[in-house]
Amino acid sequence: MTRKQTRVTRRAFTAGAAPAAFAAPSILRAQVDQTSVRRNISSFRTHAWQDHFDALDKGIIIADTVTRVMQHWTADGEMRIYPTSVPLSDELTKRGYTTVTFKDPEPDWTPTPSMRERDPSLPAYMPPGPDNPLGVRALPLSWTYYRIHGTHDTRKIGRRSSSGCIGLYNEQIIEVFERTPVGTQVRLI
Repeated sequence: MTRKQTRVTRRAFTAGAAPAAFAAPSILRAQVDQTSVRRNISSFRTHAWQDHFDALDKGIIIADTVTRVMQHWTADGEMRIYPTSVPLSDELTKRGYTTVTFKDPEPDWTPTPSMRERDPSLPAYMPPGPDNPLGVRALPLSWTYYRIHGTHDTRKIGRRSSSGCIGLYNEQIIEVFERTPVGTQVRLI
């Protein structure tokens, strides 16, 4: 066999059946592991506001802590959906009916006593700004310490990461802030 024929044979080998042979273990491994690996696929369900409230009034917010999604209806019935961060544990999660009591355009942050107890390294106070965990806007609720707010840490959205609040991307809390009057009805489920 000549040298030229050997090269052709090698090229034919690597261009032909060899890639399938090299890929086969990966394909088999992927097929076997598919049953044991949990895929990160969004699977939220939407809610009908009529199942939770009698009337739209000033608007409605339903935050689903299981599927990590917030639905927002304005008084005219327009609805938008937003991905959220949710409380770290069920102990930190408050569920039920509340309302938006205030609109804070530049939220400052004071950790709750229980947050400071869990993590003594937290600052006693943080003014508005890029390091503030409440992001660029906040909608305090009638429950003490609870808010719907933005976050500068986008890794938190879609995860259990808060100490009780519902977090949104900063761009989205700005949108919700502008569309939400004080007195908007809220339900956390």
